[in-house]
Amino acid sequence: MLGGHRRTGGGCIPEELPPTEFVVIATPWLTGGLSLLVLVCGTFSSQAADRPNILFMIADDCTFRDIGCYGGQAYTPNIDRLAGEGMQFSRCFQAAPMCSPTRHHIYTGLYPVKSGAYPNHTYVDTGTQSVVQYLKPLGYRVAQSGKTHVAPWQIFNWKRLGKGQNPDFKLVDNFLGDCQKAGKPFCLFLCSNEPHSPWNKGDPSRYPPNEIKLPPYLVDTPETRDGMSRYLAEITYYDSQVGQAMELLNKHDCVEETLVIVVSEQGSSMPFAKWTCYDSGLQSACLIRWPDHVEAGSKNPAMIEYVDFLPTMIEVAGGEVPEILDGTSLIKVLEGETKHKSYVFGEHTTRGIINGSNHYGIRSVRSEKYKYIWNFTPEEKFQNVCMKSREFQSWIAAAKQGHSHAAELVRRYQYRPEIELYDVEADPFEMNNLADQPGYDAVKKELRLQLDRWMKQCGDEGQATELRALERTKNGQKKSN
Repeated sequence: MLGGHRRTGGGCIPEELPPTEFVVIATPWLTGGLSLLVLVCGTFSSQAADRPNILFMIADDCTFRDIGCYGGQAYTPNIDRLAGEGMQFSRCFQAAPMCSPTRHHIYTGLYPVKSGAYPNHTYVDTGTQSVVQYLKPLGYRVAQSGKTHVAPWQIFNWKRLGKGQNPDFKLVDNFLGDCQKAGKPFCLFLCSNEPHSPWNKGDPSRYPPNEIKLPPYLVDTPETRDGMSRYLAEITYYDSQVGQAMELLNKHDCVEETLVIVVSEQGSSMPFAKWTCYDSGLQSACLIRWPDHVEAGSKNPAMIEYVDFLPTMIEVAGGEVPEILDGTSLIKVLEGETKHKSYVFGEHTTRGIINGSNHYGIRSVRSEKYKYIWNFTPEEKFQNVCMKSREFQSWIAAAKQGHSHAAELVRRYQYRPEIELYDVEADPFEMNNLADQPGYDAVKKELRLQLDRWMKQCGDEGQATELRALERTKNGQKKSN
């Protein structure tokens, strides 16, 4: 039995319990980008929760590897504390390494191409349902504060707490108080804009550039080190926001009755993270805190995806999970199961992004051991706004001066083979492409079969879908009208 609910099929039947108060808890999840935080709060009696509240918090462009509890250099005491109080996932993934598709598939439980929201600055198909339509009928007040980047508003018609790109904690405080007084359960999304560039928040003096350790996919230049210093400082700034959320939970006396999920979103805007289907772009930090239900300080290797969060919320809230959703509830994983999915998938569309290639579609599939990447048009040059940055320009300058590592990374970022294959257990930074090496034919065949099946399920026609991407952007829609 979980949280005062008897599980039946895809949903839960509330047990008879006294009225409960909402509970909110924040738990950071970072793996390359800022984390997503989901909290399920409930009015608890001395027994279990009936009608738990939900709080979800997400960072922006934060690589999971850079968070403290994931072995990173960023000072993240609030996030690390949550990891010690809940379950930390080592293999959580999203389906797209860009902001808008990421947020759409969290809120809809659908893969990006399936909902139509696969390029950046996009919108979902008419008739698509979001967390608002799923939880409001269950009696939940659904609210959001901070960065949105989703459309149309008719579908994502939650209560908006402020108009800024970061959570308005004063309004959040008022909202929590109102829900408590009314005795209404809530689903609250706190969406940070950090550490999205420009990296101008936090205290970079904590991170002296000459002391920073760089991963092998970054070129060691003064500009790279300076950028990393400011980026790490902004992760720490985000961590302070997590701390503010926790303080409000304490203020409203609901910490111990909250289910919390925190994730980090896609990786940073440094090369080989955001805008790519490498793990630094698709893998996320994920922490879930739920006292008396999730073992404190536990680590779970189950492969999970962002599309699994909405089914989990629906089940925890007492609803039936509709078959149309692509995700699968994580309830059994929270109970200790370490197997959830055998494969996770990714897609990236450069068409329509700032300074992006006219078209450069990427699809990927990952098992526990291998990552298979399919670049639709390897003859094209891969490019995006990252290449205009001081960091990447310093790489180009170093390459021209004879720096062999810089020359190799510049080439690898701009020009890629059609197929890439990596042993992500032995080579977690994906530096050694095995696609053309002997002995991997069976691995490539199986992964390609899984990828083709997923694309067919999503209605993804590959290059044809890529070329239609502008029709799926808000700007493209305006031009066509």
